[in-house]
Amino acid sequence: MKPIEVKNELLSEKYFYMKHPSGLNIYVYPKEEYSSTYAIFGTKFGSINNKFKMISGDIKEVPDGIAHYLEHKLFEGKDTDAFSEYAKTGASANAFTSFDKTAYLFSCTDNFEESLKILLNFVQSPYFTEETVKKEQGIIGQEIKMYEDSPEWNVLFNLLNAMYHNHPVKTDIAGTVESIAKITPELLYDCYENFYSLNNMSLCIAGNVDSEKIFQIIDQDLKFRTSKNFKSESIFPEEPREVVKKYVSKNFEIASPIFNFGFKEDITNIEVNSEYLAYIDVILYSIASKSSRMYEKLLNEELINTSSFSYEYFHGPNYASIIFSGESKDPKKVSEIITEEIKSLHKSGLDKTMFEISKKSLYGQNISIFNSMPSIANILLDFSFSNRKFFDYITNISKANIDNANKIFDKILNPEYTSLSVVNPL
Repeated sequence: MKPIEVKNELLSEKYFYMKHPSGLNIYVYPKEEYSSTYAIFGTKFGSINNKFKMISGDIKEVPDGIAHYLEHKLFEGKDTDAFSEYAKTGASANAFTSFDKTAYLFSCTDNFEESLKILLNFVQSPYFTEETVKKEQGIIGQEIKMYEDSPEWNVLFNLLNAMYHNHPVKTDIAGTVESIAKITPELLYDCYENFYSLNNMSLCIAGNVDSEKIFQIIDQDLKFRTSKNFKSESIFPEEPREVVKKYVSKNFEIASPIFNFGFKEDITNIEVNSEYLAYIDVILYSIASKSSRMYEKLLNEELINTSSFSYEYFHGPNYASIIFSGESKDPKKVSEIITEEIKSLHKSGLDKTMFEISKKSLYGQNISIFNSMPSIANILLDFSFSNRKFFDYITNISKANIDNANKIFDKILNPEYTSLSVVNPL
């Protein structure tokens, strides 16, 4: 089976894609003019996937934080650990668990093929025992306490708990000390068998590589399993449209208050495809970027600073919201000004001039990602898991029109469904 070449003539960019017989999605993005190479191997298993249908058909509910725990344990094999192996090739390796995925990655300038084999081998070779699992509880317990002491972490999860009644997105990615104490080798193997099926995974590589040779190595080192055609199926609870609380606060030893202000989106009949995501990003740039009227007002009234104010479209399976965040002497006043601006734009529509400026600015920013190997590979992974096409997103930014944007704007930013989370100085 040969890989498919995916090209964008306008951008003069291309990559190769293959749906491997094992079920694995493989993306190779050759950039011969660059010296470094980056690879990321991910699965659609994150902190929110704590209830799912097993291969047997039974419904399984697992402790919070198990996806993150499994990420830690995969690095440790029966006879060695992955970091020791990477030390021999000189690659820089890491991993992360988010709300909806776990990913293992490395970057290097030499010995790429050897490093790739290490990646493929340890991710496909789980080894869990009672002794090693219990040993990890203390390590991850310390990590959990570190997050508990982070004001930035608290302001986000306080917001998510204020917005979401039932969805597991409100639960800390690492779980709690109590929840991880319930994790056993058997539970880890259950999660691995369900979510680390190659049909549920993607491998993305960007950099100075010979794509033909890379596909040969992958083909040799993939391990076919009986569950290769199984697709994991997570079960999420019903989530009301309304938020839980409009306001929540906490005190920390910090110099100035920080805030997260969220607009909860109604995800009914919404598919966050390449076109929809492009519209969201152009809309948010129009209303909240440093060129926007709202940003200028907040800055002139000294309610925000240039280094901390930000916004994002926070979304995943069965949840979506828009979050504004930053540092401010008066977070409630910031939320009021943002709300006033949103209400005003609902009446008048988005500013046409600002909308066109936003399209051009975002298009330029996205073109710059082709100079970053990690950005290319990470976006390929994200888009693979959400059924989006890599080049389509950039094309849709340039094609966005203001009439469609106003229709989407009216749906996503509803002032009735907001929560404000604040962390105040002691």
